[in-house]
Amino acid sequence: MRKFVLVLAVLALVAVPAMAELQNVTVGGSIQIRADYYMSAFGSGPVSAVWPYIQPEVRWPSRAGVDWLPARAVGGPFFPEVVSPFDWSSKGNNLDFVEQRTRINVNADFTEEVSAFVELDVYDVWGTGFRSDYMTGSDFPNGNTVSLYQGYIQAKEMWGQPLQLRIGRQELSFGSEWLVGTNDTNSMFTGLSFDGIRLTYATDMFSVDAWAAKLAEFGAIEEDADTDFYGVYASYKGLENISIDAYWMLVRDAWSLNDTNLTWFPELLENWLSIDDYDVTNLHTVGLRGAGTIGAFDFEAEAAYQFGDADEVGWTFTPFNFYGDDGADFDGSWGGNLEVGYTFDMNYKPRVFLGGAYMSGEDNRDVSFWEWLNPFDLPKSSVSFNRLFSNWEYSQFMDLFGDMSNFWVVRGGVSAMPTETVEVMLKASYLQANAAFDAPRYMKLGRYRVPLNPRWSFWTQENSQDLGVEVELSAKYNYSEDLVFQAGWAHLFTGDGLQDGSFTSNNGLVFNGGSDNDDADYVYAETMLKF
Repeated sequence: MRKFVLVLAVLALVAVPAMAELQNVTVGGSIQIRADYYMSAFGSGPVSAVWPYIQPEVRWPSRAGVDWLPARAVGGPFFPEVVSPFDWSSKGNNLDFVEQRTRINVNADFTEEVSAFVELDVYDVWGTGFRSDYMTGSDFPNGNTVSLYQGYIQAKEMWGQPLQLRIGRQELSFGSEWLVGTNDTNSMFTGLSFDGIRLTYATDMFSVDAWAAKLAEFGAIEEDADTDFYGVYASYKGLENISIDAYWMLVRDAWSLNDTNLTWFPELLENWLSIDDYDVTNLHTVGLRGAGTIGAFDFEAEAAYQFGDADEVGWTFTPFNFYGDDGADFDGSWGGNLEVGYTFDMNYKPRVFLGGAYMSGEDNRDVSFWEWLNPFDLPKSSVSFNRLFSNWEYSQFMDLFGDMSNFWVVRGGVSAMPTETVEVMLKASYLQANAAFDAPRYMKLGRYRVPLNPRWSFWTQENSQDLGVEVELSAKYNYSEDLVFQAGWAHLFTGDGLQDGSFTSNNGLVFNGGSDNDDADYVYAETMLKF
């Protein structure tokens, strides 16, 4: 903290003489409004409130430890509730809302090399901030919070070199934002910025970015309990219309973890047995990316490999013997993304494209008969490829936050421009889970599934991996350089794997199963004004 205050003091002293040299001030911003309507996709509450043994489901527990633990398929004298956020049933409630994000920023140039940028924003859902009660006529403050989205100082050409320094809260965006982006794609466009320092060295041939960001600060509770994000991203631009990138990223979570807090002798025994002993989580990601155009072809290809300790994940896999997996790691987790397109040189500029993606995953939540007999058997966690801060969404239903993992997808489509200001697109995707969930054997009772013996968690059957086919039709109208309208409709032909369920949400840690397998629909309309 003292170092941070010292840095701020130095920056303030540097900025004092610069204030007299203020050259230019510009004001900008944007207003983005989107109406969303989801049908037969999301549930309204636990299905087990209707029937105690309907669709058994286990999930990733919260840090508070109040949820059921997914280290085992359900069993024992207890049975978890269905807490999947999905429903896939036309008998459930639909979801509709209008979201709005408003941004305003000020950029101040002190010299050609020194500037400051400040941006405020507010994300809101219509109807949540009204300040009056129609019944009583009472007026009261109920507005949403305006927050500092960005606020940084920028210095260019440092020491006479093509070196740029940016200090403060800022967006980070690299490549196609497959792993690090600004969270402004499709619905739930809340935005994403980081508190940190970024150095950029850029020439005509290559560029290198290095950064250090603070994701969570717990210095008042523990000396080393913070979550930090570091990385280096390099791009080679020596090939015409092609960029080749390489990067290393590290998320370090030093929050201390333990399963129990016993007296000195049991704790001594735990240390001797190497249980209840969690290390710092270190998520390393290394990757390569190539993108660009070659004649009428365009391509986007990226692959990343992850390794390091995953104790933060392992700690959540705590079964009834109270101890989680203190040996969890990200080793062997990898993901890839590919898309190739071709634009025809003719009227309407039609473009066809084909692509796919793969996010590795595992599911160790099942238990053998001998493990079921052994109450001291320690759990095994299930670690999938971590999407970090992705701005890619592979499904309008299952990937709302760019956090879907443990799946693969193939997709293709066509786009065209009937006029210079209108673009239409039709695309389709087929999705499958990689590691299916082994559910307790059940029988079907109408649209419900009742386990044959909830206590025999070793008696399982593998769920289907088929997540379904998704089709989307969209149109965008560029009314002017500043104002854009767009609308679309997506339909999901649900596969059996969505009713059965697998762990694909929240980086493979949350269940996606529902009470039925009805098709789902999503309709949206959006407008964006930038100034």
